[in-house]
Amino acid sequence: MARRMTTDPAQIDQVRRFNRTVTERVGVLHDHYLGRDRPIGEARLLWEIGEDGRDVRRLRERLGLDSGYVSRLLRSLEAEGLVKVEPQPRDRRVRTARLTAAGRAERAVLDGRSDELAGSLLAPLNTAQRARLVAAMAEVDRLLTAATVTLDAVDPDHPDARHCLRSYSTELQERFDTGFDAARSLLPDPGELRPPHGLFLVARLHGEPVGCAGLKLPPGAPAEIKRMWVAPHARRLGLGRRFLTELEERAARHGRDVLRLDTNKALDAALGLYRSAGFQEVAAFNDEPYAHHWFEKRITGPLPDSAESPESAESAESEVPWA
Repeated sequence: MARRMTTDPAQIDQVRRFNRTVTERVGVLHDHYLGRDRPIGEARLLWEIGEDGRDVRRLRERLGLDSGYVSRLLRSLEAEGLVKVEPQPRDRRVRTARLTAAGRAERAVLDGRSDELAGSLLAPLNTAQRARLVAAMAEVDRLLTAATVTLDAVDPDHPDARHCLRSYSTELQERFDTGFDAARSLLPDPGELRPPHGLFLVARLHGEPVGCAGLKLPPGAPAEIKRMWVAPHARRLGLGRRFLTELEERAARHGRDVLRLDTNKALDAALGLYRSAGFQEVAAFNDEPYAHHWFEKRITGPLPDSAESPESAESAESEVPWA
C-alpha cells in the first residue's frame, strides 16, 4: 500500500532534473545504445538473461515491463540469433530465455562498453569528486530500490508467505543460542492472521518475496505484531520500519489504540528499531518461550515520516527484525 505523501514542487523539480541529466549522460536517448545496433531495452534484456538464462515472467517482473513489450524485445533478439526462448519441460506454460553463443559474445561486448562508459563519467573528476559521486550513486540506488518494494496483504498459505515463514524459522534457528522450534513457540495459527482476525503482509522486490509481517487483531485486546522478517539482501532498504508503520496504521484503522510485540535478546538491531519507533518495554504479556523483551506502543493514527537520517535507519536494520 502506498503511503500518503505531500508533494513538494522543489523535490519534484530536482527529481526530473536528475532524470534528464542521467538519461542524457548515459546515452539512453539513442537508438544505438553503446554504439550497437539496438536500443537500451534490448541491451538490458541481454544482460538480465545472463549466463544461466531467466524465466520470462521473472524478466518482466525484474524490469517492470508488460508482457507484450517483453515479447517484442525477445522476438527481435531471437531474430538476430542472440536468444532462444523455450518452454520448460515440466511446465510448458513457463518459458525460459537463454543466450546463444552469439548472445553471450554480444553481452561481453556490451559489458566492455558499459565499463568504458562508466569510466568516462568518472575520468573528468578528481579523486575526491569520484568518491563523492560513487557514494551518492550507491545511496540513490539503495533508495530507488527501496521505493520499488511493494507491500501486499496475502493469505498466510500463499506460496510467497510460506517462503518467508520458512526463511524466518531457518534464520531464528541459526541465530538463537537455544535454537528455534516452531512447535514450542506461540506462533499464531494461520487463521489468526486472516481477516477479520488479523492480516499478513508480504514485501516483494521485483516480484520476489523479501519480507513478511503479521498482525493479530484479537477481539477486545491490543493488536499484536507477529512473524516479522526481512531477507538479508533487503535489510538496508528500511523495510523493518516500513512494516511497523504499515501495521500501526492498519491497527489504528481497526480501532485499536495499543500495539504490542515481543522479541529475543539476540536481536540487538531489532530492539533498537522498536525503541526508535516509539515502543516502550513493558512486563511480559505472554508466555512466549523465546521472548526476553516485550514492547507496547500507544497509537492514534498514521505515523509521520521518520526524521531519521538514512545512515541511522541502515544501522537499525542491519540485522533481522523479529517479532
